Amino acid sequence: MKTKCIKLTVLRFAIVTLTLFISLNLEAQSARSILDKTAAVVGRKGGASANFTISGSQLGSTSGKIAIKANKFYARTPQAIVWYDGKTQWSYLKKTNEVNISHPSQSQQMSMNPYTFINMYKNGYSLTFKSLATSYQIHMIAQNAKTKLPEMYILINKNNYRPSQVKMRQGKTWTTINITAFKPVNQPDNIFVFQSKDAPSAEVIDLR
Repeated sequence: MKTKCIKLTVLRFAIVTLTLFISLNLEAQSARSILDKTAAVVGRKGGASANFTISGSQLGSTSGKIAIKANKFYARTPQAIVWYDGKTQWSYLKKTNEVNISHPSQSQQMSMNPYTFINMYKNGYSLTFKSLATSYQIHMIAQNAKTKLPEMYILINKNNYRPSQVKMRQGKTWTTINITAFKPVNQPDNIFVFQSKDAPSAEVIDLR
């Protein structure tokens, strides 16, 4: 009798575990499907533009405009202008009149481009989601806890699959990026590359 009870307990545990696994797997598939649709909207071939506001305990708060095309972006705020052509980034700091050239990490790109997540979610992150009144809330958790972007929340409009907010954690610090006025725009490739005429008197510092 005791052996039979143990077998039943093990069986129940196995069923609960399997049900939980299937549920989590289906939730991950649903979250991925939502992000796939968002990536298709944001990553349209011609490009897009939007307004954004960044706030965080270390950054304070600033607003600006961004142009994107595939993995390229051009962002402008009152403090800085950033060009990124998919490999090289040029950051013009108005206060110091300097242009820093670098090959940025994903976390550095994310600090100026809220759409970087569309190239990140397919690998290295576990995905879950909540269905809110008008939005989906996607929760991304890095499978490698040592990554520089271990956790993100993304709010996505249910009607048009456009992201309205990206909230990311670096260490114990959270940064929130709110996105408005997103619209499809055919962007020329040359706007993602710094030209000397863009800041003719600036000192250029190569950090690559």
